[in-house]
Amino acid sequence: MTFGKTMLAAAGVAALSTGMAQAQTDEITVAYFLEWPMPFQYAKAMGTYADEMDVDINWVSFDTGTAMSAAMASGDVQLAVSQGVPPFVVAASAGQDLQAVAVAVSYSENDNCVVSSQLEIDKESAGELEGAKVAVPLGTAAHYGFLEQMKHFGVDVASLNVVDMAPPEGAAALAQGAVDMACGYGGGLTRMKEHGNVLLTGAEKEELGILVFDVISAPADFVAENPDLVAQFLKVTADANEMWNAGENHDEMIEVIAEDGGMELDAAEAAISTMVFPGVEEQLSDKWLGGNAQTFMGGVAEVFLDAGSIGAVRDSYDDAVNTGPLEQVEGM
Repeated sequence: MTFGKTMLAAAGVAALSTGMAQAQTDEITVAYFLEWPMPFQYAKAMGTYADEMDVDINWVSFDTGTAMSAAMASGDVQLAVSQGVPPFVVAASAGQDLQAVAVAVSYSENDNCVVSSQLEIDKESAGELEGAKVAVPLGTAAHYGFLEQMKHFGVDVASLNVVDMAPPEGAAALAQGAVDMACGYGGGLTRMKEHGNVLLTGAEKEELGILVFDVISAPADFVAENPDLVAQFLKVTADANEMWNAGENHDEMIEVIAEDGGMELDAAEAAISTMVFPGVEEQLSDKWLGGNAQTFMGGVAEVFLDAGSIGAVRDSYDDAVNTGPLEQVEGM
């Protein structure tokens, strides 16, 4: 047993010693992304989730957050790690009873749009994009960022030929010259940058109010029926984040994370270096799940409504956030 697993296991034992109820189910399926390196994958690969939660866990990879929503709607998936806020909001706005139970990651630098180097277009000449063909994973964080950037640059989205493509396919299309611009995240974005340039940096996007973060989400009825199980999952995740944030075990962790995510070590290191993993206390603060996240979700919904991507906006997204399980983690 490695030091990392020992540390995580000890935290899990401490959690169980609080007298939490046993899990109410024997098996769950958890959705996640390949080529999206995060500390939880260390605990996943080491078997810590299954050991500490005392359930069988099926880990299933997805290409987009919209696919995660569909899988949770069908009952095939009980928890989704790192679902983008935009696809979460799209599903919630359509009436799907999903809840965000934690902030998974903030990543302004790791979600963007890349213009083909052949066009030689930057932020000073972005207006020249009108009429361009753009690969965008619709209903995702990248889609939201794309819409907001085009709004900032005064580019009419109706003038663009927008094609729905997952980031890996968008990267391939950009490399082949089949599209003029592609938007995405993770490994797909890394490959896009090999063939073009971004219009705005992460910091520049944040200055415009274009936030980019993912949540850990689940069907509301699953959370209601299994609050302790969800809290245990969040506890192991929080411990892995804390271990990563401490910085002492980066070398050990990143090797495992890269292998688990199907990435080359250098690519995984480059991607995760642009990510921020808030602690439990910070997640529960007003900046995140204490109020701002719900307001932000409403803003995202309004953007998609204006773009014709959804048919309605909820009066409030307060019920789309459930901090109960995360509050339990604070006491473990």
